[in-house]
Amino acid sequence: MTEDKRFIRPCTWTFLLLMGLTLITWFIGVQQFSGLQISLMVLGIALIKGKLIGDYFMGLKQVSGIWRWVITIWLLLAGSLISYAFYISI
Repeated sequence: MTEDKRFIRPCTWTFLLLMGLTLITWFIGVQQFSGLQISLMVLGIALIKGKLIGDYFMGLKQVSGIWRWVITIWLLLAGSLISYAFYISI
């Protein structure tokens, strides 16, 4: 079995993407950006990161049926409720 050293596994790409998204949210915090749009953007990034973690690191991408959608539904429900709380606080 030969191994191609140039091949990067999908979980490695996912990890790098997660690190990039984390750096974006860190930069937003350091620059002290504020506002509803910024808050919703950071929340959206958190939801994307949660989906990536569920699919690639919890192994839900290969699962069929309802179990694959449990994390997605939970993230959407929590994200919707948090977004609504931000919206009504204005």
